[in-house]
Amino acid sequence: MTKTVVIFHSGYGHTQRVAQFVAEGADAQLITIDADGNITDAEWDALDAADAIIMGSPTYMGMASWQFKKFADASSKRWFVSGWKDKVAGGFTCSANLSGDKLSTLQYFITLAMQQGMVWVGQSAMNDGSINRLGSSSGVMAQVGPTSPAEDIPQGDLDTAKAYGARVAQVAAKLRG
Repeated sequence: MTKTVVIFHSGYGHTQRVAQFVAEGADAQLITIDADGNITDAEWDALDAADAIIMGSPTYMGMASWQFKKFADASSKRWFVSGWKDKVAGGFTCSANLSGDKLSTLQYFITLAMQQGMVWVGQSAMNDGSINRLGSSSGVMAQVGPTSPAEDIPQGDLDTAKAYGARVAQVAAKLRG
């Protein structure tokens, strides 16, 4: 059996809601990066033991949050020993605007995964107006207005997140196989 971990930072609860759906689809453990950009030693151990790691952050000013970046910089200890080499990776983000430069955040996750020697899993769903409505091939993009609560994230974005989590877990199982 494979183990998937979803690691994310959420500033206002929107990315957390998406993370919950990704984790549900992947049957994954959730790890929250705290407001200071930290996780516990036990959470680092869970990431090290995982077969797949799915990363999430809101897109702020065209990039992942500084809290996620702090976590990513701290992961260099794993890079130094190839600790995450050949793990499966994926990512998701949420922003207030339709574009919101979410692609920059996903590309940052892809670069981090490549530096770690991981295998990136893209989105399999075509845009049908609900599932993958924002048309991202790189990972999950979710969007809700700047003054909207997390509960207002469109169900299609949440369904996309759940399907993507399942896809990442399935790929990890095939590669582990």
